Amino acid sequence: MLKKERAAYILHRLQELYPQPPIPLDHKDPYTLLVAVLLSAQCTDERVNQVTPALFALADNPFDMATKSADQIREIIRPCGLSPQKSKAVQRLSEILVEKYNGEVPADMDALEELPGVGHKTASVVMSQAFGVPAFPVDTHIHRLAQRWGLTSGKSVVQTERDLKKLFPKESWNALHLQIIYYGREYCPARGCHGLVCEICTTCYPNRKKPVVTLKA
Repeated sequence: MLKKERAAYILHRLQELYPQPPIPLDHKDPYTLLVAVLLSAQCTDERVNQVTPALFALADNPFDMATKSADQIREIIRPCGLSPQKSKAVQRLSEILVEKYNGEVPADMDALEELPGVGHKTASVVMSQAFGVPAFPVDTHIHRLAQRWGLTSGKSVVQTERDLKKLFPKESWNALHLQIIYYGREYCPARGCHGLVCEICTTCYPNRKKPVVTLKA
């Protein structure tokens, strides 16, 4: 298969498997999604969903969260890891949202990336899932699968995002990044397929003999 043929097959198969992929992080609005995505850095979505009910019981909007101390926040989010940095980021970004944006999460990539603890991937998730703006957040799972499927050279997540945006229609991006994540978890995990076992890997590369070594971002 040529790269474009692989991309077309992958898009079609993932749409069959996950026609309406749910957002994996529990939230009720752009603010709670922003906080949940921030907490998910180097942490599983499942763990975040276990922690956020208590956090949002403490404060579920920037006005209330801005009045809490980083220590109060840290005590709740400790199981997510990196709690010292994350708690300070949640507290400070809440203050900034109140000070600069009247408590609203801005639907603007640059403005989001300026918030403490919010990198490009987090901003992309919020833009796509909270505001419906086409974006292609690339996490380590997508980075790994894109390499196994021959869609990118895998030199960096920035390069992977650029390559995937060129290959897939813009209107597919918001669902597709979730579909790839769900497929990776279910069929093509980091330790389990290595580009040799799952349906998409074997269809794209039926003659592959050696495991694909993922180039880390």
